[in-house]
Amino acid sequence: MSDDRNNNIGWFLAGLGLGAVVGILYAPKSGRETRESLLQNADEGRDYVVARGREARERVSEFVDRGKETVGKQREQINSAIEAGRQAYREATAEKKS
Repeated sequence: MSDDRNNNIGWFLAGLGLGAVVGILYAPKSGRETRESLLQNADEGRDYVVARGREARERVSEFVDRGKETVGKQREQINSAIEAGRQAYREATAEKKS
């Protein structure tokens, strides 16, 4: 069983090495061009992430503002209901006294 494992690992490493050699031989760009391309793609990726982060921050800010507005409206409605209840209580107690 360990012979099979060693044999499989050997074939895997041989394939890995062969793939690396073929990749180097058939590389479409030189090392400098590849590095420049990688740096350019990294910069574009960073700019994309920054832009998406900015958009997300703006959306969250809009949601927070809407939430605050909704809470403010609900608070006003609750305060109006409480005041109406107090007024009704005052009127009911005033009628009993009369």
